[in-house]
Amino acid sequence: MPPDTARDHERDEREHTDDGAITLPAHVAGSGSLDRLVDTARDYARAAASENTLKAYARDWAHFTRWCRMRGAEPLPPSPEMIGLYLADLASGAGPSPAQRAPAPLAVSTIERRLSGLVWNCAQRGFSLDRGNRHIASVLAGIRRRHARPPVQKEAILAEDILAMVATLPFDLRGLRDRAILLLGYAGGLRRSEIAGLDVARDDTTDGTGWIEILPGGALLTLDAKTGWREVEIGRGSSEQSCPVHALEHWLHFAKIDFGPVFVGTSRDGKRALARRLNDRHVARLIKRTVRDAGLRAELPEAARLALFSGHSLRAGLASSAEVDERYVQKHLGHASAEMTRRYQRRRDRFRVNLTKAAGL
Repeated sequence: MPPDTARDHERDEREHTDDGAITLPAHVAGSGSLDRLVDTARDYARAAASENTLKAYARDWAHFTRWCRMRGAEPLPPSPEMIGLYLADLASGAGPSPAQRAPAPLAVSTIERRLSGLVWNCAQRGFSLDRGNRHIASVLAGIRRRHARPPVQKEAILAEDILAMVATLPFDLRGLRDRAILLLGYAGGLRRSEIAGLDVARDDTTDGTGWIEILPGGALLTLDAKTGWREVEIGRGSSEQSCPVHALEHWLHFAKIDFGPVFVGTSRDGKRALARRLNDRHVARLIKRTVRDAGLRAELPEAARLALFSGHSLRAGLASSAEVDERYVQKHLGHASAEMTRRYQRRRDRFRVNLTKAAGL
C-alpha cells in the first residue's frame, strides 16, 4: 500500500472508531465520576445497534471518506450535493477516473443501506444529514426508478430438507450440537444471530441476546430480536429423531452445559465442549455444508446450489412449511406485518381468498 494511501486508511480507521461524539460539555470540568459516566454513555450508545450493524456502518463511513478524499473533498460537514454524487457513483459504477477500472454498480438496497450508514455516522459526529434534501432525495428516487429489482430471496429449507440435512450429521458431541442448531433454528424460525446468542438462563453472560426455559411441553425462548423482546414457543416434535427440544436436551446433557452460552465450540476431536460461544457464521456454514452433504438441489452445479441457501433459509422454511393460520406464523417469526410474513412463505395457497369470486365474477 503506498504511503499516502496507508495514511488515509489509518485516518479513516481512527474516524470510524472514534467515540468522541459523546463527551462532556465544554463548560463542564472533568472529574473521575463524570469521565466514568462518559464511558458508560458511550457503551450504551454502541449498544443502540447490533454489532453487525455497527460494523457495516463503519465500513460505509470508511468507504465514503476515501471516496471524498480521492476527489479532493472533505466528508465533514456533510454536503448533500456530494452525497448525491456519491449515490450516483454507487449506482452507475462510473469509477474514480477513466483510467481506473470501474466497480460494479451496487444494488438499490445496498445503496440505501450505505445512505443509512452515512446518516448514522454524521449524527454520531454531531452533524445533521437530511435524507429529504433534494440533492439526495431526487437522486435516490431516480436510482430506485431505474435500477430497482425484486429482492432475491434465499430458498426455503422445507421439512423433508431439514430431516435429510440432520441425517448427515454424526453422533459425536459436535454432531449433537449441530443437530440441535438446525432443528431449533428451523422450528423456532430463528435468525442465525438469535441462535448463536442464546444463553442457558437469563443474565448468564453480558453478550447473550436471549435464554431458554425447557418445559414439559417444549422450550420457551426469550429473545432480544431486531423488533424488540419476544418469546418463541417451540413444541416437542412427533418423534425423538426430529424433535428440536430433544436435540437441545441431548446437547446440553452430553456437553455438560448448565450455565453460559448454549452453543459453544468443541475440541478438535469433537469430544469436549469449550467455553467459547459459537459465532453466528457457524450457522451459515453448517447450513451450506449439510445442504451439500444431503444432496439438496443436486441438479445444479455446487456453487449455484449453495448460493441458494443461507441462515434465512431456516426462517423461510418454517414459514413455508407450517400449515397453520398465517397470524400464528407472523407471531412466531416476530414480524410486524402479515405482508412481511408472506415474503417468507415460498409455498402457500395464494388464492385461498378469491376476491374475484367474492366480487361476483
